[in-house]
Amino acid sequence: MAHKPRKEMIAETRAKLVEAARHAFGTVGYAEASMDDFTAAAGLTRGALYHHFGDKKGLLQAVIAEIDGEMAVRVREIAEKAPTRWQHFVDECTSYIELALDPEIQRILFRDAPAVLGDPSQWPNASACEASMTENLTQLQEEGIVVPDLDPGTAARLINGASSQASQRIANSDDPEETSRKAVSAFKTLLNGLLVDKG
Repeated sequence: MAHKPRKEMIAETRAKLVEAARHAFGTVGYAEASMDDFTAAAGLTRGALYHHFGDKKGLLQAVIAEIDGEMAVRVREIAEKAPTRWQHFVDECTSYIELALDPEIQRILFRDAPAVLGDPSQWPNASACEASMTENLTQLQEEGIVVPDLDPGTAARLINGASSQASQRIANSDDPEETSRKAVSAFKTLLNGLLVDKG
């Protein structure tokens, strides 16, 4: 029987730990999730967790990176159906906020992660998101769709912050559906303020 390459074994171990942790964080929450429980669920030792992720917080960051990647795909799929570049931008932003209705995303990304990791604008994935948004706003500006005196980088940072706050508001609401409806409506109103032609 051939042995698996070491690289493949490492990837499998990491994936098992991330999957077990994601399940635990999504069901009982970060604070209640026991490292022994999810290492046992993955059929691995606590030493493997420390070796690959450093600690529980490092594992949470890996889970967030995985969820964030999945969210990016879902958001892109929705936005790609838009008929115009502006609508694409709006759909990209609002569909991200609407993902806060997903119970797993609510708990892990918008409730536990800010409590454990602090300000979401400082997370590793935030800079890539802002860079993409800055690029989109720059193109929309060059096409004369958004106001010319806008600094795309600053606007991207503000929009990113607003979407993060909207998502956290939904995740922590007693009525997430209603809060999402109100948040998306208010968010679209804010975005429309960037347009040259407000009609």
